[in-house]
Amino acid sequence: MAQQTAPPRGRVRKTDNEGIIPVLARLVREVEAGVQRRRATPSLRTKFQVLALLVREERAKVKADPSLGEARRAEQLKRLDGIAVILAKTAARDTTLLGLLDGDTALTDAAKDLRRTLLREAGIEVTEDVEPEPAPDPSAEHQPVPPSVVARQLANPFLAPDYSAFENRKVRPRRLAGWELLGPLFRSFELGGTSSCMDLPEPAHVQVESGLELMPHQARVVAAAAAGHRTFLLADEPGLGKTAQALLAAEAAGAYPLLVVVPNVVKANWAREAGIWTPRRRTTVVQGDGDTVDGFADIVVVNYELLDRHLGWLGDLGFRGMVVDEAHYIKNKRSQRSQHVLEIAERIRARVGRPLLMALTGTPLINDIEDFRAIWQFLGWIDEKEPRGDLMAALEEIGRTPADPGFYPAARQSVIEQGIVRRRKVEVAADIPQRRVADLPVELDDQAARTIRTAEEALTHRLVSGYRRALEARGSDVGAGIDMDLARQVARRELAATAEKKSAENVFTMMRRLGQAKAGPGADYAAQLVRSVGKVVFFAKHVDVMDAAEEIFAGRGLRSVSIRGDQSARARQQAIDSFTNDPDVAVAVCSLTAAGVGLNLQVASNMVLAELSWTDAEQTQAIDRIHRIGQDEPVTAWRIIAAHTIDARIAELIDSKAGLAARALDGSDAEITSAAEVQVEALVALLAGALSGESVPVPA
Repeated sequence: MAQQTAPPRGRVRKTDNEGIIPVLARLVREVEAGVQRRRATPSLRTKFQVLALLVREERAKVKADPSLGEARRAEQLKRLDGIAVILAKTAARDTTLLGLLDGDTALTDAAKDLRRTLLREAGIEVTEDVEPEPAPDPSAEHQPVPPSVVARQLANPFLAPDYSAFENRKVRPRRLAGWELLGPLFRSFELGGTSSCMDLPEPAHVQVESGLELMPHQARVVAAAAAGHRTFLLADEPGLGKTAQALLAAEAAGAYPLLVVVPNVVKANWAREAGIWTPRRRTTVVQGDGDTVDGFADIVVVNYELLDRHLGWLGDLGFRGMVVDEAHYIKNKRSQRSQHVLEIAERIRARVGRPLLMALTGTPLINDIEDFRAIWQFLGWIDEKEPRGDLMAALEEIGRTPADPGFYPAARQSVIEQGIVRRRKVEVAADIPQRRVADLPVELDDQAARTIRTAEEALTHRLVSGYRRALEARGSDVGAGIDMDLARQVARRELAATAEKKSAENVFTMMRRLGQAKAGPGADYAAQLVRSVGKVVFFAKHVDVMDAAEEIFAGRGLRSVSIRGDQSARARQQAIDSFTNDPDVAVAVCSLTAAGVGLNLQVASNMVLAELSWTDAEQTQAIDRIHRIGQDEPVTAWRIIAAHTIDARIAELIDSKAGLAARALDGSDAEITSAAEVQVEALVALLAGALSGESVPVPA
């Protein structure tokens, strides 16, 4: 047998250009270049995810292939490692890609199609993927059916047929056949435009038995439902009365029984509001196994966490309407709560055809324009692959394709007319007093200041060292001015290392230390406000900061209540009622994350923000707990800022960013910014400050 010899050094073997590795090498450079030019688009994210998947698959295949010699195996693994390094560097540049490196991340249909295409391009036979049976969910093993629900089903075993389902027949695209449309639809909102609100009819006079009367902007949505519109993304700013609009829209549409899915912390509040706005309708709240559920109720309120336990009967009860409150909770389509919401909505739609579906959220976008995806799918505007029904018909009527620039503004308007309703307080509620955010710089005590300074110096030194190493690697002059693009790359690598827990001292631990140090000054100032203006709301992010503040209030002789994420709904409501009704309760100490939604604390007109959020949206949500319809005093949010620290720079960054909704919904030209980008810019500020002449102490 002839001995096999290695090819001459420097010569490319034919097999080096065969198989999947050359295909991956070409695509990874395309993705790297795309992310360098701009933030990752949906199509780039799909390519990135499929690349990571195929690299893992090929690596496992190479390691297990007995026909490969050791030299050949080592060579192929080295080439795969090179692709993996480029992927890691790309993810460090845009940290929103880090989650796609997780092997457990679910593939979209677009990603599955791309994977098949790449494998065929590499000459690999592709067998059709068979979806595995889903693993049983331990939490869903116990599926109780409330006795009264059984009674209702026995009383009416055959639901009346609803032929409106035929009106939702699939629209076959003609001009747009073959075009990938979901990416361009999301892109149309990234490009911005005029204020995002569908054309609403003139308001009708709406007054309920309790004597309450809707404001004109609320009555417009009710009039639209009465006129036959059935899907709404109600994205009004917090405090404009979305709950009342949803309840009365259901009344106008006759959408009973109505299912309302809400966060646990606002479940009791929804039942109370239903009693106020629709007093003739019976309301029941699902608790635990549902033993107390009234199966004959018109309105069924359930929290996200209980959907898995009651999925069976909720999908079969015959609901003609569904409201999802704080709909940004379902933005992650992989989560069980999102899957349950989408499943129930699809079952309702299959039976009713044109049910009333409403998604309520004051912050529809948190980090990415694709946060829209699950909400649009819940409303029935899109499915996993393409627009549905009315939206597809509207896109066809445009008469253009995504290759035409004029397609994007028209497509955006087509989506808006499906039911996006976005109003700001300044536009529709001139009688609400204006609010202001006032910064209160505080000097930290010596020990706290020294600890935070040491942490900030260590972080800054690490950033500067990374920046200088990067300059040396490319042969650039350290003193040739600050390369801001390179500075941002260094900051993103720092955040990536933080996510992998490679750095003990990082920007997040530093912000926590700042919060702990500001607890005392913040509580002291809140106590002073109580003496002069009355009730005050105190917001903090961390439990230990809340604990410290409560101790200070007790030491000052001030009664306070606490609103936290680990409370039962009953304890939470008792705390709210005590703060609202008891004149001796002076302060509500609230968690920024757990109490930032679904609360009405307008009995106070002053609040203290002891810790900063990473987004303007979260800060605004907290302020809107007191800046609401019915507030008759000017609202002031006192933001505690630790002087001479990164705290001040982060506050400036938050203020300079209008948030994602500004461009996507309000027609602003402001840059779309996520929490991750604010974190990057905060690190860049530290690095730039050090490079511009400030001394950088070397940690001992």
